[in-house]
Amino acid sequence: MNEDQLDEQAESTPPAFALTSGRVRGYHRAAVDTFLASARRAFEAGGDELSADDVRTASFPLVKNGYVVADVDAALGRVEDAFAARERERAVRSAGAGAWVEQARTDAQVILDHLARPRRHRFARTGVLTFGYRLDEVDHVSTRIVRYLRDGDALTAEQLRSAAFRMQRGGYREEQVDALLDATIDVILAVR
Repeated sequence: MNEDQLDEQAESTPPAFALTSGRVRGYHRAAVDTFLASARRAFEAGGDELSADDVRTASFPLVKNGYVVADVDAALGRVEDAFAARERERAVRSAGAGAWVEQARTDAQVILDHLARPRRHRFARTGVLTFGYRLDEVDHVSTRIVRYLRDGDALTAEQLRSAAFRMQRGGYREEQVDALLDATIDVILAVR
């Protein structure tokens, strides 16, 4: 099926999520529907062709009259949780619970070691003419991650999934911050 046929099919079926209106853009309906259908097939088949990481990194074009981003992101969070639970179950079955916990502990220590760096120096920075994530906002979230991993303070995967940072010149490099957030989400899902 080509893209036009997918668009026509998406418009002829009732929407799975609320739609945006006016100037607000949302996720491309056909792209979301196609991804979720393939995720359902992969989950039901029990194979390894799709992982929790694949669900977390899924992205969709923004268009007029698309799905409301927050609604789709919430659904993707639940799908990611289901895949992560199945991956955890498989790993525990094959290597044992002790190995699974030890791996989560090792991953948590790597994150803590990275975040032990001084504030404003926890990640690589962009150049003075290039925008990156605001240092103070990332450092605030980083402190919450440290308190979660070290002290057991409350922090959920959903809070990290929805973390958004304003931009500043000379800010933190987005890809490094995003990678650490993803690693922390993996730890949170591992110890649920």
